[in-house]
Amino acid sequence: MSKLLNLGDAIRRFVPDGALIFIGGFGHCVPFAAGHELIRQGRKGLTLCRTGTDILFDQLIGAGCVAKVIFGYLGNPGVGISHSFRRAVDAGSLGIEEWTNFTLLLRLHAGRLGVPFLPSRALLAGDIPKASADARKITCPFTGESLSAIPALLPEVALIHAQRADEDGNVQMWGIDGDTREGALASRLVIATVEEIVPREVIRAAPEKTIVPAHRAAAVCHVPGGAHPSYVQDYYTRDDEHFVLYDRVSRNANELSAYLDRHVRNVADREAYLNSLDPGVLERIG
Repeated sequence: MSKLLNLGDAIRRFVPDGALIFIGGFGHCVPFAAGHELIRQGRKGLTLCRTGTDILFDQLIGAGCVAKVIFGYLGNPGVGISHSFRRAVDAGSLGIEEWTNFTLLLRLHAGRLGVPFLPSRALLAGDIPKASADARKITCPFTGESLSAIPALLPEVALIHAQRADEDGNVQMWGIDGDTREGALASRLVIATVEEIVPREVIRAAPEKTIVPAHRAAAVCHVPGGAHPSYVQDYYTRDDEHFVLYDRVSRNANELSAYLDRHVRNVADREAYLNSLDPGVLERIG
């Protein structure tokens, strides 16, 4: 059965208000198109999770879609802090659950394995377990030493972007994947946007590149350029100038709203988004 769906239909069908969503991408293959569709459809009360976040988290927070974030790092990578996040925390309108990148990855890995927790020597000391992370101390039954029990995290939906997939839903990614594979396979449903839809034979010729097998994908959406302004290896580079631009406009809530109107709310789809960018951008990053 074909898993091909229009992105708008996929979000409408599989992502309700209040959902716990894993958002993939580690600087590479960030699913901006899928996140922007959440904004266009007016999703509310979402909980977002991942280890090291990107400005997509900030955009979703600034658009009023998010009630809580579960994270290891949250900011504008290589540029600065997350301004919408900072405003929301100061206003008391956003719940936060902070872990380290490694322990949040352990939470997702536990979810992928189907076990309730994983033992670790992390978070036995420091400020994070006191302030946010709920890691319980346990005693190892074999050695008697004290360890942390890092609880599993089971997102309801994973949004990821990748290079290609077939219509059956086999999704392939190569290059830096961060926690994308772990987060996707820990989640109940996976929605993948991809640069290309390819024949089954192409997928079978390189099985080592498959990060989500067909039976785990709820929907595959053909969305070229779906990761801009992040990059997709072998397709386009990171738009560093856009991250700097975003840092400037997101410092002010009104300027951010105008940015979201121009690039998200008032565009119909990803093609219209790409057309909303300044002239020459696509040639520069292509």
